[in-house]
Amino acid sequence: MSKIRSMFTGLVEETGIVKTTSRRGKAVRFAISADEATQDLAVDDSIAINGVCLTAVSVSGKTFEVEAVEETLRKTTLGKLAVGARVNLERALRFSDRLGGHLMQGHVDGVGQVTAVRAQDGGTLLSVRLPQEKLKYVICEGSIAIDGVSLTVARLQDDVITISLIPHTREKTILGELQVGSRVNVEVDLIGKYVESILIGSGGQREISQRWLAQLGFDI
Repeated sequence: MSKIRSMFTGLVEETGIVKTTSRRGKAVRFAISADEATQDLAVDDSIAINGVCLTAVSVSGKTFEVEAVEETLRKTTLGKLAVGARVNLERALRFSDRLGGHLMQGHVDGVGQVTAVRAQDGGTLLSVRLPQEKLKYVICEGSIAIDGVSLTVARLQDDVITISLIPHTREKTILGELQVGSRVNVEVDLIGKYVESILIGSGGQREISQRWLAQLGFDI
């Protein structure tokens, strides 16, 4: 039977602690301890680790294990996780859950780099340089996930987004530990990717351009 694709909201339930890492060929198995996320977690359940959707392969008490394959390690920051590291955790969305963040798949689109962390009244401004090819999916006031946390883009300048973090987000997630130079997992808005796919598919185009949109009748 095919497994239904897991979805997430970007509302981190808690942070877990990496207890062990072990390489298995080109894959890495992580053992992670957590209080809330393990309460009803079972083998084969999906769980997001710093925004990366993985499958629980072992659950024992307050510790569970997941495996990241070579492709996942290459495309995300998980390969840099060391014993003792804190990680953002979110179990897969249930149909009965409230959607407080935005719909996410846990499929990381690329790795960004923190360029600035600045204190402001009532919070912190976090700036992240995004992969150039993902900028077309990003808009001001739009949604984006950083290390699995659903956030709103406050500013976009060139290839750098700025996000305002409230103290609660800094305390409840690992975003409060980020420093200039930190690398983060980025997942852009799912809706934008679907819209692009539909538009490109309908016009036989390989990419969206102003000229092509004008030909379709869009007033630009």
